[in-house]
Amino acid sequence: MSIQLKTGRSAVDLDMSRLCNPLVLTGKHPPKLSDPLAAVVDAMAHPIGSMTLREEARRKRAERAVVVVNDVTRPTPNGIILPPILEEIADAGIAKSDVTLVVATGIHRGITRDEMEETLGSDIVREYRVVNHDCDDESNLFYMGRLSHGTEFYVNRIVCEAEMLITTGVIGVHYFAGFSGGRKSIFPGVSGRVSIEHNHSLMTCDNATVAALDGNPVSEEMVEAGRKVDVGFTVNVVVDAAGSVCAVVAGDMEQAWLDGVRQCREISVTPIDHLFDVAIASSGGYPKDINVYQAQKGLDNAQRAVTPGGTIVLIADCTEGFGEPTFERWMVESSSLDDIFARFAERFELGGHKAYSLARVLREKEVILVSGLPDSTVRQLFMTPAHSTDEALRLVTDKHGAAFSCVVMPNSGGVVPYLEN
Repeated sequence: MSIQLKTGRSAVDLDMSRLCNPLVLTGKHPPKLSDPLAAVVDAMAHPIGSMTLREEARRKRAERAVVVVNDVTRPTPNGIILPPILEEIADAGIAKSDVTLVVATGIHRGITRDEMEETLGSDIVREYRVVNHDCDDESNLFYMGRLSHGTEFYVNRIVCEAEMLITTGVIGVHYFAGFSGGRKSIFPGVSGRVSIEHNHSLMTCDNATVAALDGNPVSEEMVEAGRKVDVGFTVNVVVDAAGSVCAVVAGDMEQAWLDGVRQCREISVTPIDHLFDVAIASSGGYPKDINVYQAQKGLDNAQRAVTPGGTIVLIADCTEGFGEPTFERWMVESSSLDDIFARFAERFELGGHKAYSLARVLREKEVILVSGLPDSTVRQLFMTPAHSTDEALRLVTDKHGAAFSCVVMPNSGGVVPYLEN
């Protein structure tokens, strides 16, 4: 018997007969929505904590609207989210020419015209103004003041000046913000680099961890930033680990998002009763493994199920390599994990935080990477290259013996193992 693990836009086979009583960890699978588009329309008609989008726009007497959308690194079902939003905006009397879609890139690269058409839809790209946020374009950043944990908050001027601001997104687990979605569309999505850098430096706080919000300073500032720019309405979807839409929430930026977080937690946080010698994990395929920068999130979840000294086999295509220049520079310039820790202790640098997160895993666990990357690049990541799952299993068997305990995570980016004791 074999199962398929996603990598990029394809999949590889894993021979389960070579594993000794493996646990397959997939999270919960609530019933799929029979009509996701209808669910979006219904959620928007019955918003949480706010009036409907149309009513909010009319209350604000808005003549211009801005919709914040995700970039290609977030698997957002825009085909069901955007049409109802744009229809409501039109019903509020706002012309298409007065609607701008801002791509929340954070510190990622801007998306191309082809990627816009793929992620947003060719009709929308043709009929509406779509712009990439640039966290380094100081001429298009507006200062909104200092946040509660010391961050100087700069935000995209188009977003800041919106008369009606709508955010969209996907609610999932996040390795130090607790959960994605909601406020993350604004911060870090359309914020300045200096703001993102300071906020992300709070990731070293004990409460800044996966699936945790209470006392999490990273998340607290993100919510505060969203309030400062006066998000008028939000539409977020909750997905299971496989990416199927399970729920839709709409309305107030914080209240609707928290309802989605509650549902996401029930789906994604999965109890285990012991740690394993080995985890075999797929980050979830494209776009979750578009580069190492993104695939790391699936690795971070998988390592939570592995005992110190254990091994993680990570299946991640990583067609775009490292994925972020500062992260790449830190990895390439470091001759050891200690170099990364020393650099991080000396000065926090955005992008370097990803190298630090990776090093924390590699300090205790070996990572075998099955990817499309050259062996030399994999070794620069302080990982062991393998060219197939069969080769990875041979390496694991040589290290742990044939009877190693094993957990298989087909979509590790969306599942958080939780050790009950």
